[in-house]
Amino acid sequence: MKADFPVLLDACVLAESAVSDLFLRLSEEPRLLLPKWTKEIWTEARRTWTERLGWPLEIADRRIQAATEYFPEAMVTGYDSLVASCENHEEDKHVLAAAIRCGAETIVTFNVKDFTPKALAPWGITAAHPADYLKVLFDHDGAAVTTALHGMSAKAGRSLPEMLARLAWYVKPFTIHVASTLAIDVPDIQPSEWRRQVDALP
Repeated sequence: MKADFPVLLDACVLAESAVSDLFLRLSEEPRLLLPKWTKEIWTEARRTWTERLGWPLEIADRRIQAATEYFPEAMVTGYDSLVASCENHEEDKHVLAAAIRCGAETIVTFNVKDFTPKALAPWGITAAHPADYLKVLFDHDGAAVTTALHGMSAKAGRSLPEMLARLAWYVKPFTIHVASTLAIDVPDIQPSEWRRQVDALP
C-alpha cells in the first residue's frame, strides 16, 4: 500500500541508526511515507555521530551520502525566509520552517516538547514521537513494516525478536505493539550486550 505523506525527519531521529534505518526502509517503494530533511538537519546528525558517538568521519559522511543520493527528492531548500515566523524552540525553528516549506503535516522527532501545539497549529503541522508514528505506519500496513523489520534483522544477522529488542531502546511502545500483534516475545538486550554480540560476528 503506497502512501505519499511528506514527513520531516528531525536530526535526532536520523542520528539513531536503527530507527532511521527503519524509516528509510519504509520510504522505499512501495513507500509508506515521503522522507524530508535538510542539509542543516544532516549536519546535526553528523555532529551527533562524530562528536558524541565517536564515529569516524568517513562512516558518517558515507551514511549521509547514501541516504541523500537514494532519496534526492527528500532534500528541502528555500526555507530560510520562514524561520523568523516560527515560534517553537529557537534551535529547532529551522526544522519547522523546512516542514512548512515542503508541505509536511508531521515532524517526527524525539524532542516533541520543542514543537508545542501552539507553535505548530498555525501551520497545520503536528509533532510525533517516532514510536507513535511507527505504530501508525504499522497499523496502516503491518505487512510492509514487518517486511522492513525482517530485512533489518537479516542484515544484522539477528532474529526479529532481537531486532525489536534493539529498537526498544528508543521506540519501546512501537516494539511492544508489534510484538503483541505478532504474538512474539521480545528479549531484554542491553546496549553493551548488543555490542558484544556484534563484535563477535565473523
